[in-house]
Amino acid sequence: MSTPSPDTPDTPDTPDTDERREPPLNGSEAETLVGFLEYQRATLERKCRGLSDEQLRVTLPPSTMTLAGLLKHLAYVEDGWCAEVLGGQPMSEPWASVDWEADRDWEWHSAKDDDGASLRALWTERVARSREIVGGILARGEGALGDVFDDDGRRLVSLRWVLTHLIEEYARHNGHADLIRESIDGATGE
Repeated sequence: MSTPSPDTPDTPDTPDTDERREPPLNGSEAETLVGFLEYQRATLERKCRGLSDEQLRVTLPPSTMTLAGLLKHLAYVEDGWCAEVLGGQPMSEPWASVDWEADRDWEWHSAKDDDGASLRALWTERVARSREIVGGILARGEGALGDVFDDDGRRLVSLRWVLTHLIEEYARHNGHADLIRESIDGATGE
């Protein structure tokens, strides 16, 4: 499954421009989990599609959350869970040099200084890397869902748990994105 390109031409966010693929109704457990995750990723892309840099920085008070912040946060989430935990890779930039003790929400706060094209590219790149890592693990077979990974010494988590957590993370934040996007231009839809 593929997520629509972040370079999709500016179009109204309407059901007839919805390129998202529904998760399989009768797939394997892995196909179902990946299908739901891809659907949620495509939903975020759809909510951010066609917006200017300024629109990506719009807040819906009293929250300070922005679509720009969501893109950067979810790129960080992809890296943290897929590259770092599942892939065993060290945290890469832009995260590696951040003083997280000084600002534990750096990705949210710093997004206001980033342009939309850079944020979309960062998120798209990190999603692609996550797909590659998860696909490599799942290539070992359906049983790989039970493979356990070390979450930086804090706990052991299965691939099944990580995929479920990513679905939850995206779904929760896509609810935020729905409200923010509607406040910007009236676009609605899941």
